[in-house]
Amino acid sequence: MEVTQNQTATASAATAAVADKTSKISSDFETFLRMLTVQMQNQDPLNPVDSSDYAVQLATFSGVEQAVLTNDLLKSLTSQMNSSGLAGMANWVGKEARAAAPARFDGNPIKLTPNPSVIADRAELVVRNESGTEVQRLDIPVTSDPVEWAGVAEGGSPFADGLYTFEVLSIAGDEVIAQTPAQIYSKVTEVRSEGDATVLVLEGGATVSSDQVTALRDPAN
Repeated sequence: MEVTQNQTATASAATAAVADKTSKISSDFETFLRMLTVQMQNQDPLNPVDSSDYAVQLATFSGVEQAVLTNDLLKSLTSQMNSSGLAGMANWVGKEARAAAPARFDGNPIKLTPNPSVIADRAELVVRNESGTEVQRLDIPVTSDPVEWAGVAEGGSPFADGLYTFEVLSIAGDEVIAQTPAQIYSKVTEVRSEGDATVLVLEGGATVSSDQVTALRDPAN
């Protein structure tokens, strides 16, 4: 089991980053006060700066300071929440997730879950290889019941091992009324945090966002 981001380390790093930013802002504020003092000492005595102008400068700097600290705090909280969610999904590793994702063909049939339109007259399964080239097109029942792709060409020879994607065409008359990806159960081998998203690495190397998973189950025996 592998989870590529450690919750505690991430939270500590985020907290340290905020602390560093706070220290820098504090230093900048001291510099600002020194510059403001020099400005007051060297103003034209015959045309002094109105005291309200100093108040505006102080308020503006203070507002910017608070905005920066608030943004950094929000980033820190977001990072910690992502880490917490990642740790909570660690138990997905080893289970089978159903999602519209490429599947690795290794000579064994691949079970697919199509979802053709209920008003279609017929449905076709379009199979593409890793480069996106269509390698096969088959008629399938107009039903959401699972179907198997044997991975065998018309001549009886098996297709090469590799990643394949599957698309279902719903056809009414001579018109394609819907194109939907078929969903596949694949074993989860890793959970990753990439930016604001949690990504699952599936057996065979395909990746899918966690919010695209529609079902989760224990591995089939």
